Amino acid sequence: MERIVASSSSRAGALLSTHRVLRNTYFLLALTLGVSAITATASTLLRLPSPGMLLTLVGFYGLMFLTYRTADRPVGILAAFALTGFMGYTLGPLLSSLLSVGAGDIIMLALGGTALVFFCCSAYVLTTRKDMSFLSGMMMAGFVVLLVAVIANLFLQIPGLSLAISCLFILFSAGAILWETSNIIHGGETNYIRATVSLYVSLYNVFVSLLSILGLSRSN
Repeated sequence: MERIVASSSSRAGALLSTHRVLRNTYFLLALTLGVSAITATASTLLRLPSPGMLLTLVGFYGLMFLTYRTADRPVGILAAFALTGFMGYTLGPLLSSLLSVGAGDIIMLALGGTALVFFCCSAYVLTTRKDMSFLSGMMMAGFVVLLVAVIANLFLQIPGLSLAISCLFILFSAGAILWETSNIIHGGETNYIRATVSLYVSLYNVFVSLLSILGLSRSN
C-alpha cells in the first residue's frame, strides 16, 4: 500500500511540474512575443537600417548562447528578452519594405498563418499527448538539408530555390513546435526559458518564411 501511495504521489508531482513548466513557457512566450512586436514596430516606424547578415548572425547566436548559459538563473529571462527584442528589430527593415509597396496585407496574412501553425501543432500534441521524440532524427536531417540549401542559394540566387527553402523552413519549424511541446509534457524539457526560446525561434522562422512566400507570390 505504501508503495502504491508513493508511486501515485510521484506521478502527481511529475504532472504538476510538467504543468508548471508548460504554463511558465506559454506565459514567457507571450511576453517575449510582445517585446519582439514592440521592437519590430519601433524599427519599422523609425526606418532603422538593417543590421546586415554578419551582425544578425553574431547577435542571434551570441544572445542565444547567453540565454542557454543563464537559463537556470533569473538573468536568463533578461537574456531571453534581449534575444527576442533583437530578433524583432531585425524584422523592421523587411516590414518597412513591404509597407512601402503597399503590401501590408501580406504581413497580416503571415501573422495569421503563423498563429494558425502554432495553434494547430500545439493543440495536436496537447490533446493527443503523443510522444514526438521520433522527430528528432528527421529534424537533424532536415537541418542539414536546409543549411546546404541556404548556402547554395547565397551563390545561385534562384527564386524557385528560395521558395523551396521557405517551405522547408515552415515544415521544419512546425516539426520543432511539435517536438518541443511533446518534450515539455513528457518531462524531457524542465526549463521553461529554453523551451520558450525554442518555440519563439520556430515562430520567427514560420513568420519570415510566410512573408517570403507571400512576397514572391505577389511579385510574380
